[in-house]
Amino acid sequence: MAMKIRLARGGSKKRPYYSIVAADSRMPRDGRFKEKLGTYNPLLAKDSEDRVKMDIDRVKHWLDQGAEPTDRVSRMLEAAGVIAKKERANLKKGTPGKAAQARAEEKAAKTAAAAEAANAPAEEAPAADAPAEE
Repeated sequence: MAMKIRLARGGSKKRPYYSIVAADSRMPRDGRFKEKLGTYNPLLAKDSEDRVKMDIDRVKHWLDQGAEPTDRVSRMLEAAGVIAKKERANLKKGTPGKAAQARAEEKAAKTAAAAEAANAPAEEAPAADAPAEE
C-alpha cells in the first residue's frame, strides 16, 4: 500500500484550509485517510506561527514507514527542518516569455538613450560656456 503525506482541502469557497494527512495514494484528495498530522492555513501571513502546524513526531513515524510527501508538503517539511532540502530545477519556469523579453529590451534601450541624453548635454554645456567666458 503506497502511502502519501499530502494536503486534504477543507474550508468554504475562496477560503481554503488544508489538513496535512497520511493517506493511501489511491484514495481521493479529500477522501479517506489514515491519520491527521497537522493543518495549513494559506490565508495567514507567511511568518505566522499558525500558518503551518504539524505533529513532527507522527510525520517522522510515517516517513520511516515509507510514506512519500507531496511536493507542497515536502517544502513545509524542509522549512521545519524535518527532511533535507532538495535541489529543484525549474530552468524555464521563471524566464519571461517572448513579449516580456521584447518589452524589457525596449525599456533597457530607452533608459540607455535617456542616460546618454542626460550625460551628453552636461558634457557639452561646459564646453559651450567656456568660449562665452573668453
